[in-house]
Amino acid sequence: MDSSQVFSFGEVAKATASGSKVTCCDISSDGKLLATGGHDKKAVLWSAEHLQPKSSLEEHSMLITDVRFSPSMPRILATSSFDRTLRVWDADDTEYSLRTFTGHQAPIMSLDFHPNKQDVICSCDSDGQVHSWRANYANCLTCVKVSRGVAVQLRFQPLKGKYLATASEKAVFILDGETQMASRSPLQGHSKTIQSVCWDSSGDYLASVSEDSVRIWSFTSGHDGEFVHELNSRGKMFHSCVFHPTCPSLLVIGCYKSLELWDIRENESITLNNAHDGLFAALAASSETGHIASVSLDKTVKLWK
Repeated sequence: MDSSQVFSFGEVAKATASGSKVTCCDISSDGKLLATGGHDKKAVLWSAEHLQPKSSLEEHSMLITDVRFSPSMPRILATSSFDRTLRVWDADDTEYSLRTFTGHQAPIMSLDFHPNKQDVICSCDSDGQVHSWRANYANCLTCVKVSRGVAVQLRFQPLKGKYLATASEKAVFILDGETQMASRSPLQGHSKTIQSVCWDSSGDYLASVSEDSVRIWSFTSGHDGEFVHELNSRGKMFHSCVFHPTCPSLLVIGCYKSLELWDIRENESITLNNAHDGLFAALAASSETGHIASVSLDKTVKLWK
């Protein structure tokens, strides 16, 4: 099916992000900045409007695994790395990081800011450990082991911050957003390793993506992590996801070279082929501009709308 028949969505900008693989991205809460990072050990800040590079953050000694902007302070961002450090930066002064967090005993795979507590950051590593930090003091608040496998990604529930979703192997562990302790049984059902998770902007729904499927879990009132929808990849190699910023029922799924647009409410999906020349490593969305950013192992970054 031609996507233009039912939904206007297409590429609006493209740039070479690095000479190496690009694996993570995020857009600031005001929609003005885009950050990318990957195997070249640095993060790059871009003007999100024109996709022009502005500055680079270059203190990590190994590849960057995740980059996240603070939801309440759009010029503050953090990066995590295989070098076992987490760094906080000011986008207006990127020569040196503001804070450096050390304490993980394994490569840090992902991080996120608490939506309501601007000085609290959580991170997870390849040993299944989740650490909570207070940014103003660079000290560890809690350390919880969630699984025996690699914790590949974590994301706070937007707005409420009641839950922290952490993906490890074939399950999503739902932690208390305040204590980082397990608040319920893990969300299970994937037959292959989960690659990424994302919440919708209201924090009512969580998507989890593995190579062969994406599953939707409801956190609406009375549905505490209930499984509600599933889409089979049909061999497309799903990898990343983000809810569309202006169409809440539309999930955008990054695959190998293609994008899948899934209308969850109607259970219909559309494929955009040749969207990148490699795997969609990560996706990010801006409710301010309606843009979606994508980065790929083909070393490029794109904007979509």
